Amino acid sequence: MKVIGLLGGMSWESSAEYYRLVNERVRELRGGYHSARTVLYSVDFAEIEAMQAEGRWDDAGRELNRAALALEAAGADFVVLCTNTMHKVADQLTDGLDVPLLHLADTTAAAVKAREITRVGLLGTGFTMARPFYRERLAAHGLDVLVPDEKDRETVHRVIYDELVHGVVTEDSRERYREVIARLVEAGAEGVIYGCTEIELLVGPEDSPVPTFPTTRLHAEAAVDYALGKASLPPTA
Repeated sequence: MKVIGLLGGMSWESSAEYYRLVNERVRELRGGYHSARTVLYSVDFAEIEAMQAEGRWDDAGRELNRAALALEAAGADFVVLCTNTMHKVADQLTDGLDVPLLHLADTTAAAVKAREITRVGLLGTGFTMARPFYRERLAAHGLDVLVPDEKDRETVHRVIYDELVHGVVTEDSRERYREVIARLVEAGAEGVIYGCTEIELLVGPEDSPVPTFPTTRLHAEAAVDYALGKASLPPTA
């Protein structure tokens, strides 16, 4: 079994979900007393969030690069970045890294295409929805990506940062998300990507009239399948 390097802390709520899902997947596939071989580097999210808010993406990239190199030094055979938004700095993160990064957008695109869906809605932080780094990676896999309008993007982002990263889950916010999802479907989305690791704490497949793609679960399962030799790394864009 390969050692999975989890680069988390953005937020620790979602990183805990990654750890749970990874080990549940190993138990499902191997049974008995088996659990995942992992090393975890958890950053202080307050520092990363400040870099995001101030547009200091180069600083964030250098910080995550240091973390990824520490994971490699600790014995990780590959790195799993436990956040969608920070894949914005994926190229910086992998600078000088000799082990692969399992890119979250690639695992998501593979799952969407396996369902023979080509037009998909994307929910995530404001950075993920509005900036091109994530949408273009998905588009390079042949997907047509829809994002909510500005008002809905503000709602989705606010719930993530003001509530979900603090472990706050409310029925009112769940209903707001359902409304945003419904509008994406009305606009032609054949599926919806839950493109922020915290979103899966709030909504599930039952909250959407079309198939959903929970990126945290998909990423964690792909990591285990690769670690156990049951799958290769997904094709890159």
